[in-house]
Amino acid sequence: MTSDTAQNRIIQSKFSPPGWLKNAHAQTLFPNMPWAWRSRPALRREPLELPDGDATAVDWLVDADSLSDAAPLLIILHGLEGSAGSSYARMLMETVLERGWRSCVLHFRDCGDYRNRLPRRYHAGETNDLRFFLNELQLRREASGNPGPLLAVGYSLGGNVLLKYLGESQNETPLKAATAVCVPLNLHECAEALNIGFARTYQRHLLKRMKSAVARKFDRHTAAFDWDRAMNARTFAEFDDLVTAPLHGFDGKQDYYDRCSSVNFLHAIERPTLIINALDDPFMTPKVIPPADRLSEAVTLEISEHGGHVGFVDGGTPWKPTFYLPGRIIEFLEPFAAKSGL
Repeated sequence: MTSDTAQNRIIQSKFSPPGWLKNAHAQTLFPNMPWAWRSRPALRREPLELPDGDATAVDWLVDADSLSDAAPLLIILHGLEGSAGSSYARMLMETVLERGWRSCVLHFRDCGDYRNRLPRRYHAGETNDLRFFLNELQLRREASGNPGPLLAVGYSLGGNVLLKYLGESQNETPLKAATAVCVPLNLHECAEALNIGFARTYQRHLLKRMKSAVARKFDRHTAAFDWDRAMNARTFAEFDDLVTAPLHGFDGKQDYYDRCSSVNFLHAIERPTLIINALDDPFMTPKVIPPADRLSEAVTLEISEHGGHVGFVDGGTPWKPTFYLPGRIIEFLEPFAAKSGL
């Protein structure tokens, strides 16, 4: 790939924040307000039995059940401690339904209101569950005789999982195209960013939720890690070193971050993929943005000056906002939704 061709893989976003919501933290927090996206569509729960004896859950949009198997199917991967109830997931599911697409949210283990069985949870590099689900889904849809294309979107941690999976799988994936939003491409840099300024508030909030989730599953007598140190961890890096790494077979946070940062897999992606990141995302710094020569020819990296973390509110009013991401995601994926193959 020539340097000019490589540079074309990084593009400037057309997103522009409204005058009433320019601040990065306001962009990050606003979509989580109960009035930002009021709709709560009905979902149908499907347990997913995993090869190692564990289980998780897939939530399907009920209003799309009447669509045929020939319709495009969008798989959504949520972010850290997220679920099908997260506003960005609900928003996207309803938006793609208007296009005649089916959609579902694959929950990571122990997320949402579904408890897994094994003494583990999920992490930013767990791609085996996604791989298993996609392969099972493809087999099931092929049995119908007229399967529509499979597409995927990942948000934040879910975006990291999706990109790592795509890089590992290359052409051995049933996905036709994918989009990843606000991705912590370099986990080392993101752990550091959450120690800066107001970002520490997000870190405290998420650490509290993560510790509560761990306390549902373990106690000081059953935990395969230092319980007291883990419950007193004050940063993501500490928690990952004490809990995430030992629970999932990594030799500390350094090994975990090295092996699971999706930036290391972007060069190998062979399916058309759009990554959308904001330079003012408080969960990371601009240092996570890779140089163009680390992207494969299949990857387009869209960089926005603004947007916060999974915010991208682009207009409307505080009581009836509009959002950039659903339309942009569909704009990128729609050409591949119309194809039966690549």
